[in-house]
Amino acid sequence: MATKVHMEALSPTMEEGRLVKWTKHEGDPVKSGDTLAEVETDKAVMELVARADGQLLKVMVPEGTTVPVGNVVAWIGKPGEKVDGDGAGAPAPKSQRSAVSGAREDKPAPAPPSASPRAAPSIPDATRVKASPLAKRLAKDAGVDLKLIQGSGPGGRVIKRDVEAAPTASAATASAAQAPAVPRTADRAPRTGVPYEDVPLTQIRKTIAKRLAASIGPIPHFFLTTEIDMERAVEAREALNQQLGEAGGKISFNDIIIKAVALALVQHRACNAWFQDDHIRYWNEVHIGMAVAIEDGLITPVIRNADQKNLREIGAESRELAGRARNRRLKPDEYTGATFSVSNLGMFDIDQFTAVINPPEAGIVAIGSIVAKAIPDGDRVVVRRRLRLTMSCDHRVIDGATGAVFLKTLKQMLENPLAMLL
Repeated sequence: MATKVHMEALSPTMEEGRLVKWTKHEGDPVKSGDTLAEVETDKAVMELVARADGQLLKVMVPEGTTVPVGNVVAWIGKPGEKVDGDGAGAPAPKSQRSAVSGAREDKPAPAPPSASPRAAPSIPDATRVKASPLAKRLAKDAGVDLKLIQGSGPGGRVIKRDVEAAPTASAATASAAQAPAVPRTADRAPRTGVPYEDVPLTQIRKTIAKRLAASIGPIPHFFLTTEIDMERAVEAREALNQQLGEAGGKISFNDIIIKAVALALVQHRACNAWFQDDHIRYWNEVHIGMAVAIEDGLITPVIRNADQKNLREIGAESRELAGRARNRRLKPDEYTGATFSVSNLGMFDIDQFTAVINPPEAGIVAIGSIVAKAIPDGDRVVVRRRLRLTMSCDHRVIDGATGAVFLKTLKQMLENPLAMLL
């Protein structure tokens, strides 16, 4: 009997997924555990794997479609076995409820409203032709009809070289194949004659909208700002990086701040907490969420047990996590479970800002840029490098004095980095 392939909950908060690319195609043999497709969740691009052996009999959902968790996206079975072509809305069986949730009626994704009564240029439909994802993209960019191309890949599949060799393919097609695929954003979108363009929300942008509404509304925020003398931290960073050399990896100010925040939280457990419905969870472990800007939103990879790691370890881990976050390759356990967060916009020349708390955490610090300022020093004026830092607090967990004492400890550590060794 054929097996349904459901859209699984590939992250703890996933409600729907966008099918980015099928890595297996109709007629391909599959084994349990094989990757069938790449799915964009609310946080990353994950792999949807087969749960049965056989042949991929039917693909129910074309690439680019958003599907609720629990809906059928494909069928696996024996070669020639008949399947229900209308089963795309069937919920997952009870035996799979641990893997998927929230099955709903599957309805075709509504087309985005037209920005103008003018008709859009007609692009040949390549979804019914056996072709690689890259070939489909190149054909779409060049206006090539895949139905007119003889495929040279396995089973007659149209591949990249077939599109490039097509008579109507422009020279731009070949160059496009060399360039990395970059998601189109509002900043990159080419200007057209229409008054505006409606762009559907990405999965991560939908999640950001929900999370912000669940944070800034119900959570009673208050903010504490302090200014920190960073002269000694600057000198310590320069000395450390000189000692590490080119091959040792550079220590950033963000690494120093993460370490200082982690050590301060060890001393002030009242700020290292989660607000729960009927209790407050005070953590004995310190896991720092590090806000990272990605193509269409924000994600917070987690540096676990940051208080127990040295600056070199924090630097290496933060670079690794940030790189995979931007490539949407983080695993769920790498962006969940933070006990406190750090958001740094100093590299964008932002002097000061306030950050929104990421529930259930009770606090987050917002880091501005390090700026040289004239500071009175007795009867003279000296120039010192200063940093403005703002802490957002959940008043249900952290009182004003509690947050102020935490910031005092954090300030002492950053102004005297040797304090981190105590």
